[in-house]
Amino acid sequence: MGDRRAPAGAPARVGIIGPGRAGVGLALALVAAGHEVLLYGRRKKAVPRPLTLTVGPADGPPPPAWIAQAGVVLLAVRDDAIRPLAEVLARAGAIRPEHVILHLSGVQGQEALGPLVSSRAALGSLHPLQTIADPERAPERLKGAWAAVEGMPRAVEAAEAIARELGLRPFRLTGKAKAIYHAGAVFASNYFVVVEAVAQRLLRHAGLTDAEAWQALRPLVEGTLENLIRQEPKDALTGPVARGDVDTIRRHLESLTKDDALLYRALGRSALELAEKRGMDEAVAAQVADALATDLPLVLRPEAKTQTRGPGRPHSPLDS
Repeated sequence: MGDRRAPAGAPARVGIIGPGRAGVGLALALVAAGHEVLLYGRRKKAVPRPLTLTVGPADGPPPPAWIAQAGVVLLAVRDDAIRPLAEVLARAGAIRPEHVILHLSGVQGQEALGPLVSSRAALGSLHPLQTIADPERAPERLKGAWAAVEGMPRAVEAAEAIARELGLRPFRLTGKAKAIYHAGAVFASNYFVVVEAVAQRLLRHAGLTDAEAWQALRPLVEGTLENLIRQEPKDALTGPVARGDVDTIRRHLESLTKDDALLYRALGRSALELAEKRGMDEAVAAQVADALATDLPLVLRPEAKTQTRGPGRPHSPLDS
């Protein structure tokens, strides 16, 4: 056993309100990093060792009795519950100027903690860019992942220190940038799952069972992920759009329902943007766009970075 003391820069005692998957996962990761964690929930539930949970019926409604002992308090609750919880804490007068209060929302910034401004505590957010489906795996899953931090200077410093202790790579965002950042995370994680479910359903319509469809797709998905690990999306793209195979694109669209065709076209337009960035011929790109029934995406082509505008070439806003 090594030294279990919390390293310099991060508070030794961290309080977490909300024993859901994110709260419990972060609690386990913090304990593994040498922190004492105080975990609070509204009702009794089992939590993994060595965590202990204090609950509402024993301590009364929030704030928990231990809140004065915690240097940092993480609000690990649903996005729509952050402000109401902050209001409860504010009414109770439980938050002191020396506290750091962080929520875990990916889309909201420190404004969600607005009711606590008068406490003069440091307010901010810490959002690990990683899924926590199994809290007990969180300590290992968080290592190497990135984490968005935002808020008042002291809150940002505390969030960065905690992130580093957990093996995360913190980066700073403004509150205004969080919505588009989190939308990107949803595309990368949640909608990736949705797209695989659509693929599974289409194979079922082709005659396979759900189980067979997923077994058939898994090697393809794994191969794609391996490509993405080695390359950026632009370089990993394959398929009919990347090849300029307009006949295949048209046959796909003819085979799909209206909703699936709309999704195919939307994703196909984004695929075409990647293909153009990789240097697809303009005439081929125009044919692909026509097959997808979309306009050509506005793309700064690789060669445009080194070539000046010649006579007859129209000016584009992207040239500026």
